[in-house]
Amino acid sequence: MRAGTVAPRVGVMKAISYSRYGGPEVLEYGERPDPKIGPDAVLVKVRAASVNPVDWKCQAGYLDGMMDAVFPVVPGWDVSGVVVRPGVSVTEFAEGDEVMGYVREDFLSRGTFAEYVAAPVRTLARKPRTVGFEEAAALPLVGLTAYQALHRPLAVGPGDTVLVHAAAGGVGSMGVQIARHLGCRVIGAARDAGLERVAELGAEPVRYDEATFADQVRALAPQGVDAVLDTIGGPFLRISAGLLAPGGRLASIADGEVLALGGRYFWVRPDAADLAALADLVDEGVVGVRVARAFPLEQAADAQRANAAGGLNGKVVVTVP
Repeated sequence: MRAGTVAPRVGVMKAISYSRYGGPEVLEYGERPDPKIGPDAVLVKVRAASVNPVDWKCQAGYLDGMMDAVFPVVPGWDVSGVVVRPGVSVTEFAEGDEVMGYVREDFLSRGTFAEYVAAPVRTLARKPRTVGFEEAAALPLVGLTAYQALHRPLAVGPGDTVLVHAAAGGVGSMGVQIARHLGCRVIGAARDAGLERVAELGAEPVRYDEATFADQVRALAPQGVDAVLDTIGGPFLRISAGLLAPGGRLASIADGEVLALGGRYFWVRPDAADLAALADLVDEGVVGVRVARAFPLEQAADAQRANAAGGLNGKVVVTVP
């Protein structure tokens, strides 16, 4: 066994799970069977997992029309940890490799809020060398969402002016950093508490106020913006559609109304190459992520409540000894 490798438990593991839809109160901490490892997956000893709004939205049943839930469900899609056993067909990773992943399958059941997770190799990349497990766990979903949206439906490049919504939040802050790395001028929208953070990231801040928002953006970009990355939907999405320059692109991760406005409704997907590129950007000092609070695995319900409450100016993670 390689140095630093952790031997897997035999038979059972500790995990968070829920057996019915609901809020944090339905989460239970207890034993679950060890994951089975398919030929194209690896067994990962979880060191940290990130809490995202989609976790508690899935748990509440909001995505029931889209994704089957195989109860009991272990929540969580973000993870960082150590490979303890590769599947028989896996050549990409070996025992002892430190990895991070966006381990989303097409159904809800085998999540990352557990001591171990079976992760398909298409969902993983090596952990950035320059950050710890908590920061690495906080990166995949928010980082991949911003990276993929800016590269694909929005296709931004040098000289573009990009409006990023909730620019102090998880996806938004990554969007600001990646867009600036791509040579864009960035206008970042935020509530009052986030305006300083937006400026720190190198964007030009604008304040959320329905009455003045359009005028604030037009004062900075009189000819319109080339792209809008929407993360909140609602009235500010509709206002943003009217701020596009000719040929401008609009994408939302939050509101299907974007389709009626001529834009793209975008969902992040697991992609090992994109995740590896994101890890490189972290190691190069181009992007970073803040961890606001960390909770032990058995306190996952409290971690979920903290994420839902917002206002933390950083990510919430759960940690596994």
